[in-house]
Amino acid sequence: MSQPTNETTPQNQIILTGDRPTGPLHLGHFVGSLRNRVAYQHEYKQFIMLADAQALTDNMDDITKVHRNVVEVALDYLAVGIDPTISTILIQSQIPELAELTFYYLNLVTVARLERNPTVKAEIVQRGFERDIPAGFLTYPASQAADITAFKAAIVPVGDDQIPMIEQTNEIVRKFNRIANREILVEAKAVVPEVGRLPGIDGRAKMSKSLGNTINLGASADEIRAAVKMVYTDPLHLRVDDPGHLEGNVAFIYLDAFDPDKEKLAEMKAHYVRGGLGDSVVKKRLEAVLQELLAPIRARREEYAQDKGQVLQMLKEGTAKAREVAARTTDEVRAALGLTYF
Repeated sequence: MSQPTNETTPQNQIILTGDRPTGPLHLGHFVGSLRNRVAYQHEYKQFIMLADAQALTDNMDDITKVHRNVVEVALDYLAVGIDPTISTILIQSQIPELAELTFYYLNLVTVARLERNPTVKAEIVQRGFERDIPAGFLTYPASQAADITAFKAAIVPVGDDQIPMIEQTNEIVRKFNRIANREILVEAKAVVPEVGRLPGIDGRAKMSKSLGNTINLGASADEIRAAVKMVYTDPLHLRVDDPGHLEGNVAFIYLDAFDPDKEKLAEMKAHYVRGGLGDSVVKKRLEAVLQELLAPIRARREEYAQDKGQVLQMLKEGTAKAREVAARTTDEVRAALGLTYF
């Protein structure tokens, strides 16, 4: 796990992270962010955002998907060990100050700069928008800048594909501070997890809800078993005696990420490479590892799901706490822009 630099000033101890609630979280989220958040919450002041408003930028045709998944994603947070008494979990849409900050920041960026953002460009292609780009989607770098700066987060854990978003946030911060003629907003540092993006069970580069190649954190034992059977291995490993390849072999990538017995795993890798070890044996080990990892997460999730009203109350309290912080920043921004009259 990549560790942020632990500075002594309070601002540098603030982390903002979060997810778009468009579906249940999966092993890719666990590797890329969730298990880090569990560790970070004991060392830093952590805000975790359910970015429902941002999720609507490309889901306005199915708004119920976003609404119903807010609680589902919150259940995943609780199930993996995120403690709402330590971490502040909030719902983006319920903090109107974030929309206000976004509006101001849009005056600090050009359409051309938004279109040049590599993350935005890649996602426009991925979603097939061509020139029919929702304005909210195109401008979400400004929205993300509002999210980060509202809490004066100096640390933002992201995948490497999201680094351009943090760079653009910092451009906005510098422009605004020049206008204000003082340091009001805080620049953020992107922190990329040491374990990179987890591939999908089908061998594609990314485990993704939209591609249907995930293993969800709440998966049942039968669902885990079925998914492991489909895990991509080495297409050239046709017979047990054939030497196998580790590169691109999803079964071993997952074992690297989750198998706690590294010595046994090293022996299995060596055996596979020299030949004589079948894919079925590798997958049997992988299933055992994933069943052991996910069983307690699933049990905790089911327990929390019995009282979704309590989960909503937790979200309400976290959002209220976060709004107090965002409101203070917004007051400072308004004052710097001369928007104080009464």
